[in-house]
Amino acid sequence: MKAVEIVEYGAPEVLRLAERPDPVAGPGEVLIRVGASGVNRPDVLQRKGLYPVPAGASDIPGLEVAGEIVAGDAQALSEAGLRLGDRVCALVQGGGYAELCVAPVAQCLPVPPGWSDVEASGLPETFFTVWSNVFQRGRLQPGETLLVQGGTSGIGVTAIQLAKAFGATVIATAGSDEKCEACRRLGADHAINYRREDFAERTRELTGGHGADVILDMVAGDYLPREIGCLADDGRLVIIALQRGAKAELDLGALMRRRLTVTGSTLRPRPVAFKAQIARELRERVWPLLASRRIVPVVFRTFGPDEAAQAHALMESNQHIGKLALVWQPAARTSP
Repeated sequence: MKAVEIVEYGAPEVLRLAERPDPVAGPGEVLIRVGASGVNRPDVLQRKGLYPVPAGASDIPGLEVAGEIVAGDAQALSEAGLRLGDRVCALVQGGGYAELCVAPVAQCLPVPPGWSDVEASGLPETFFTVWSNVFQRGRLQPGETLLVQGGTSGIGVTAIQLAKAFGATVIATAGSDEKCEACRRLGADHAINYRREDFAERTRELTGGHGADVILDMVAGDYLPREIGCLADDGRLVIIALQRGAKAELDLGALMRRRLTVTGSTLRPRPVAFKAQIARELRERVWPLLASRRIVPVVFRTFGPDEAAQAHALMESNQHIGKLALVWQPAARTSP
């Protein structure tokens, strides 16, 4: 099969299209003929040598795919209500940048009706991440306010739409007026251009001094003290990335007086059983919203397999709004 390799750690140019042996599905797994692969910031970190591959996972980058089941564990497929030929999207530990990819059956979800492989390839990584962190760890409730840092990232556009669908007020930050307008089109009640406004001060203003009940943070570093300052009492700060560094000062007195929670997680190394539970909740509570197009895909640009370096360069430029994808099949299909 064709696959994108990381030749050595470094700039986008270290990505190379190569030939690899076809993978083989083991117990509890399926083999997917990939129509499209999602491109995510963890892939960029892996390329730079900053995101280690979990033991036993493929060294090929790529954490999400969509395509057709072509082989797999018959019993596991039957128990999951799947069969050969079904179109699915899947969260994987690695190996997504390839024509064929192995995935745990429990981490596969059906492609929503009417969605193309390109659209569906952008679902698993962001939806598993947002559900796990905003709704499970962050315990976002209807009527509460969510602050999303980086509202036009793949995670951001998912968080905005999911939070609105479940009855929250959403404030999003973005780096330009154009991106702020995109956040509002997706459903954000308010958007803050962080290059022109202090997001913490503006959040307090927009909430009448109450603050955000939950903050989804992909920045960390020197953002942390300001985020503590604009959290509501009993608020929850959930950190999922460290774009401004892993070190920060934390006012423990404020944490105690105001009963704040600071938490975080990474999804990739978690066991299949944990991800399977997320998949079950997504299928029950979120997939109907996708089928009805109440939540819509936001695909900014697609690339051929030989253009993976360009995809990573665009990801690092932060000029995109929504998802990027590698397309492996000439005609990434739409589900009936």
